[in-house]
Amino acid sequence: MRAHLRLENISASYFSGREKLAVLKGISIDVAAGEFVSLLGPSGSGKSTALKIAAGLIRPDYGDVYLGGHEITGQATRVGYMPQQDLLFPWKTLLQNAALPLLAAGLSPREASARVSGLLPVFGLEGFASYYPTRLSGGMKQRAALLRTVLIESSLMLLDEPFAALDALTREYLQEWLLQILNRFQRAVLFVTHSIDEAIYLSDRIYMISERPGRIVLEKQIDLPRPRSRSIVTSPLFAAYRESLMEALAAGSKE
Repeated sequence: MRAHLRLENISASYFSGREKLAVLKGISIDVAAGEFVSLLGPSGSGKSTALKIAAGLIRPDYGDVYLGGHEITGQATRVGYMPQQDLLFPWKTLLQNAALPLLAAGLSPREASARVSGLLPVFGLEGFASYYPTRLSGGMKQRAALLRTVLIESSLMLLDEPFAALDALTREYLQEWLLQILNRFQRAVLFVTHSIDEAIYLSDRIYMISERPGRIVLEKQIDLPRPRSRSIVTSPLFAAYRESLMEALAAGSKE
């Protein structure tokens, strides 16, 4: 299967004062068209750095990034990138926040508003177009941020722990909702998480990254049937995937 996104032999570092700290060490990651791939690992292992490199927001020390067969290393590219925080502008309404990618693409305010309004029911936000972020729940903010990300209309979405700050029940609900959204919009996804269960439940394939400097210590295909329901988390196959990933995580932390 041809890679839609490829990170090839990526190494990266940053300076803490005068000390140079290695963040990533020679990682390679592929994401095929329409595939959901998770980058799983402990906090501080360089997962978010890898996502920023894929988005062209920072340039790696070594290695190359390809999108659709074209090298884009260090180039800000029109992909759907959603960081950990929702980054909604507090002085703009939900509709105005979601419409920003459309306005940047050249649509008129009227066209952008109509497009967003048509999608609000799909994202569970009907009736909240005029609300400011301070009046929205955490789950609603994340759905609004994802709507804005989808409206970038890239074939690739980069999602950096979008549900990490939510309570467990809201997180589970939004995981199921995300799968429904992706089934409709058919995007390739590179998803960062430190939750083993979340990675298994959502993914077609998982890369396990070690503690910093991050190295890929395992690549695991997830052969669970789609569409997925929450009941699958109690299946023997799900438990087997969890056990193998926990073992890989423990091994990576010892090296």
